[in-house]
Amino acid sequence: MFSVQKLNCSWSLAATVASIIALVSILHLSLFPAVPSFDYLAYRQVKDSCFPINGTTDGKKNNLLQDKWIPLNARFPADLHKAVVYRGAPWKAEIGQWLSGCSSVAAPIKVVEEISGKKCKDSCSGQGICNHELGQCRCFHGFNGDGCSERLELSCNYPATEELPYGRWVVSICSAHCDTTRAMCFCGEGTKYPNRPVAESCGFKIIFPTEPDAPKDVDWSKADHDNIFTTNGSMPGWCNVDPVEAYAEKVKFKDDCDCKYDGLLGRFCEIPVSSTCINQCSGQGHCRGGFCQCYDGWYGVDCSIPSVSSSIRDWPQWLRPAQVSVPGNGPITSNITGLKAVVEKKRPLIYVYDLPPEFNSLLLEGRHFKLECVNRIYDPDNATIWTEQLYGSQIAMYESMLASPHRTLNGEEADYFFVPVLDSCIITRADDAPHLSMEQHRGLRSSFTLELYKKAHDHIAQQYPYWNRSSGRDHIWSFSWDEGACYAPKEIWDSMMLVHWGNTNSEHNHSTTAYWADNWDKISSETRGNHSCFDPRKDLVIPAWKRPDDVSLSLKLWARPREKRKTLFYFNGNLGPAYERGRPEATYSMGIRQKLAEEFGSAPNKDGKLGKQHVEDVIVISHPSESYHEDLASSIFCGVMPGDGWSGRMEDSILQGCIPVVIQDGIFLPWENVLNYESFAVRLHEDEIPNLVNILRGFNETEVEFRLANIKKIWQRYLYRDSILLEAKRQKSAYGYVRDWAQQLSELSDDDVFATFVQILHYKLYNDPWRRKDTNQKETGIPRECLLNI
Repeated sequence: MFSVQKLNCSWSLAATVASIIALVSILHLSLFPAVPSFDYLAYRQVKDSCFPINGTTDGKKNNLLQDKWIPLNARFPADLHKAVVYRGAPWKAEIGQWLSGCSSVAAPIKVVEEISGKKCKDSCSGQGICNHELGQCRCFHGFNGDGCSERLELSCNYPATEELPYGRWVVSICSAHCDTTRAMCFCGEGTKYPNRPVAESCGFKIIFPTEPDAPKDVDWSKADHDNIFTTNGSMPGWCNVDPVEAYAEKVKFKDDCDCKYDGLLGRFCEIPVSSTCINQCSGQGHCRGGFCQCYDGWYGVDCSIPSVSSSIRDWPQWLRPAQVSVPGNGPITSNITGLKAVVEKKRPLIYVYDLPPEFNSLLLEGRHFKLECVNRIYDPDNATIWTEQLYGSQIAMYESMLASPHRTLNGEEADYFFVPVLDSCIITRADDAPHLSMEQHRGLRSSFTLELYKKAHDHIAQQYPYWNRSSGRDHIWSFSWDEGACYAPKEIWDSMMLVHWGNTNSEHNHSTTAYWADNWDKISSETRGNHSCFDPRKDLVIPAWKRPDDVSLSLKLWARPREKRKTLFYFNGNLGPAYERGRPEATYSMGIRQKLAEEFGSAPNKDGKLGKQHVEDVIVISHPSESYHEDLASSIFCGVMPGDGWSGRMEDSILQGCIPVVIQDGIFLPWENVLNYESFAVRLHEDEIPNLVNILRGFNETEVEFRLANIKKIWQRYLYRDSILLEAKRQKSAYGYVRDWAQQLSELSDDDVFATFVQILHYKLYNDPWRRKDTNQKETGIPRECLLNI
């Protein structure tokens, strides 16, 4: 325990330190000339605290420091760019100072974890998993009821009409056999391959174009049974086509059919592979299409929570080592409903709700396209295939949180509560099937998603005691879609939002997406309220998902030196309607990319024109580059501008060691309200675009090298290395695989996305204004002096 002592700062010492800082600042100014300011998105300052320093000389206390305290800002002074470096990263000064002086010396505390054993009705009838904490069933797709005994009928088709015998088009539309537990279409009984998918256009008549190069169309009113069910090898069949004969070109097949559903690979879906589940069920369950079917004694979305009937030797690392106490000191029997396990952990402690599966597992199990909302699938050998799905960050963060040593099952000890609603799956699955209809939401995916978050709020507020204690301020929600938490229901706005879109609405105070179904302007204020999309005082912009790229990692593109970066400025992306295959909406990217191309476009637009200020060492192109990462790594500065909301350009720049040039007014980028962007990035106002080149050429080599050097130190904070290495560990354990990406990432050691997230939570735990008023003091593991602001 730490004793409380009266604060008594040595002002003479502080004055001495201040003089030294002033001298260093003068020298720094002579070395680093003034550059464009980065202050207009400044974060609030917090009060300084003081620390005891008990220096010794030859066994005697140093008289100068005896019983004296030194302010954090004196111990860890900010540099000219207003940053304090902690673990290699330049943080905003007050955050870096607290992390350096307090988080760095945090000690573990003893936490009593509750291992539950409540039973569920009829053991969930074999059609679900028992949540042993609540004694409630989590039913598989297509089943319902207290004991999962009720079978749902989830139709693939909307009601038939005279003109549309299979109903209006929907992703799940089916002219063959509908599996009504999942609203998925298969060949069905009576065919050679009854479990082969017949997804979308596969089961319907194709209308071939009359013009050269024109696309094919589909007649959704006419089934194509003559072809898909044929046994005649000269006709383009599907459900009876033998893969061996088809690969040998001995029989024809309908090339509009494919293998979209998860768990199947091969041109004819003939290869069963692992499906994608959260943490692949942690080795304690079977992944059934996205839903973890846990082994006896385990539960949770990823089967990572042990019940009283589990073997202690199999408990996950975040519950080890543990001192377990059995009620009555007797043997563990089937009648025990709870155990207590004492585990040493460091704060912050995160409680992860085990929500009903409609908010996560069912969205994964029922998806109609295997690449939707996940960051990986599996090849024929069950080796990992990483995807380019930008929204995969939501899965990555969720998996890291579930496996983290900061996770706790004890809600009374928890500092934060994570509510795992997967909006990346909700959005992509909206209108996938009739049971996911958006008719009541006027076709707005934003409104459809808001309603599900509201249901999650209602569930935790009714089932658990934690929400009402803080009005949800210690709760964390994830919003991964294009405009982040813009469409969050008003009931949860006091919570922390993890987003990719940090729009404070100070400059762009309306929906910025050009895609009408995601527009939130039309959502009633009765459900949404009038909140902004992002509040930098409480929310975080986290990086988007970027797959581990073997080539970039092996070439160490983030560390490429200045002399090999010949391009002054680089941007490659959709530039709007003036360019071939450009987005047609004038509102796309809020017009920012279009303004950039107008001035500096380096490839002809539809009218054959280049940008008005086109110069050789500035590249602004719309056609996809085959050497995109190499191009970024060959550039000094790289453009970061919005698309339909956020884009992944910040991550692309950082991971290739290029200095980001941010052009989006009033909109925060990943970590921008906590890291000191001026140390490694440049931010320009939108109206400064015509002067872009002059501003960038105004940076001297010292400033350029300074930013490049900082990017080398922080690039891993934009990479989900923890989640990726969890998968590497699973792959090695299950199959003995050690792929190149796993080997290369295992050799890295700097803090990644999740480590950064935990550090921020630790700072906010003791520095957020509402926390300072919290009188419910718990054991902290940090010096008492770190709590003086509370």
